[in-house]
Amino acid sequence: MNATGDKPQPANLPHTTPVRGLNPAAWLAALFCLLICATLLYLHFRATTSDPWKSPQLLALKDRLVAEPKNEALKDQIRRLDYEFRRQFRRRLALDHSAAWLLLGGAFLTVVVAKKAGSLKRPLPFPALGNAASNPRELQSRALWSVALTAGVVSVAFAMVSFAVGTGLPFGEKDWQKALAKNGATEPGAAQPPSTNELRANWPGFRGWDGSGVTDFTNAPLSWDGKSGRGIAWKSMIPAQGNSSPVVWSNQVFVSGATADKREVFAYDSATGRLLWRCEIAHVPGSPLQKTEVGETTGFAASTGATDGRYFYAIFANGDLAAVNFDGGIAWSKALGPLKNPYGHASSLVARQGMLIVQLDQGESSKTFSKLLALEAGTGRVKWERSRPVPASWATPIIIEASGKTQIVALGEPWVIGYAFADGTELWRANLLQSEVVPSPIFASGLVIAVNPNMKLIAIRADGSGDVTKSGVAWDAGNNVPDITSPVSNGELIFTVNSGGGLTCLDARNGHKIWDHELDLNVQASPVIMGNRLLVLSENGVAVQVEVGREFKQLSRSELPDKFVASPAFTDGRIFLRGETNLFCLQSDISTTKGALAHAGH
Repeated sequence: MNATGDKPQPANLPHTTPVRGLNPAAWLAALFCLLICATLLYLHFRATTSDPWKSPQLLALKDRLVAEPKNEALKDQIRRLDYEFRRQFRRRLALDHSAAWLLLGGAFLTVVVAKKAGSLKRPLPFPALGNAASNPRELQSRALWSVALTAGVVSVAFAMVSFAVGTGLPFGEKDWQKALAKNGATEPGAAQPPSTNELRANWPGFRGWDGSGVTDFTNAPLSWDGKSGRGIAWKSMIPAQGNSSPVVWSNQVFVSGATADKREVFAYDSATGRLLWRCEIAHVPGSPLQKTEVGETTGFAASTGATDGRYFYAIFANGDLAAVNFDGGIAWSKALGPLKNPYGHASSLVARQGMLIVQLDQGESSKTFSKLLALEAGTGRVKWERSRPVPASWATPIIIEASGKTQIVALGEPWVIGYAFADGTELWRANLLQSEVVPSPIFASGLVIAVNPNMKLIAIRADGSGDVTKSGVAWDAGNNVPDITSPVSNGELIFTVNSGGGLTCLDARNGHKIWDHELDLNVQASPVIMGNRLLVLSENGVAVQVEVGREFKQLSRSELPDKFVASPAFTDGRIFLRGETNLFCLQSDISTTKGALAHAGH
């Protein structure tokens, strides 16, 4: 024993220095993780509370554009802001990605250091006297400073990267020009709605750019022959059923098809008929799990899609809506269903001025399920929504310019209603419809022409306000009123055809009947006007062309071997017809031999 009474301890016996509490190094690593979490939460809530696309400045500019659609300087301003917001959004995604990796690394470091701290509680060899490096407390201190230094370096690096990257946005005019040149104006140009000339040069939706069924192209073929192939540039099989009409933009023709279990969009080369791609609309968030019931004559893809030259938009009977880019990829999708429609949803989409208009009339008149939606075309976000006091209908809305206002006109028993395009405010309404509404309205000679099926054709002035049931009607007519097809007009004359083939010509100014003629055909496709010719396509493939005039004069009669209920589409010199099994392209300069080869080759 020594002087203190303790027994001397052998030099080779183990010595334990207890470590109390969690190692400070582990606390520091955990603090680093909390810092990253706080940064991510800050970025998240900042983005949530300050959505750049809802910027008052941008919304105000868009509202001005509705009133000044030809203001190029205003369009350029919107393009620049839109481009800036997209760059900000992409930068935020990159920061989130980097922070997530740092968070993962910090969590791993916390676990490792905590585990190391636990290991320091194990007995250690008795240190040699004066060897500070073997002192457990000294080792702990060095570990602490090592972790602190590492965390500091990583934090500084993260901050430096964040500040070095900056916004990545061009601020001066020169920077803007460089950015636009570098990106080929892809980003801002893509957000720019197509001009009226671009819309008229294509066939962007049901019955053309304005839903009128009138084309500016006058060089469409006069006749063709399905047996010999004369006048047929090509025909291509459509892999899925559907009654939607073709939509054409540039060199692509779009159609949709669906069954109870599968919904698809198909794109064809307009010159050759080759199937370019097919896109299945699947895994739509919120899509109804139960199968949609539809009538046999309607099907699951009765609604015609729409395009703005950037995306093709398609909607199906279960309420699934999607935007597909021109390479066949889904840009966005959303579920608007299930839809309560006894025969199946059939109203077509309308894309205009950066918005997608969706008429969802459903249910019965005793229960209000119906609504009119305006979505931001590029994102699918709802810009405005208006409830409609109508049951299920199958008509497609039109967009018109009347009384100095851009209006959306939509039909549904018993109302014809005009809405403000910008915000959906109801402008006027007229109680004029007494049955299920299938035919779509048109705008001709300054009047909205609506069909009260099998009863009356009604012309309504679109310059009133409130209930215009009595004051807004210019005239009505009850001759061969259609039940399925929509009317068509050249501004002077109005033509209607009912499902039994009764063709009628009316004076657009007063609704007086000029002539009528029985074609003895079953017709479901709406008639179209091309120059001085009227085209009527029957269900069994017989197409009759009649002179647009005050006397009936048949110009041609052609046949195709298929069943047709979809309405025709046009581009320069071509007609596109969607049959039950095939998509046809008709062209006037196609010889019999060439047409026969194209006919046999697809």
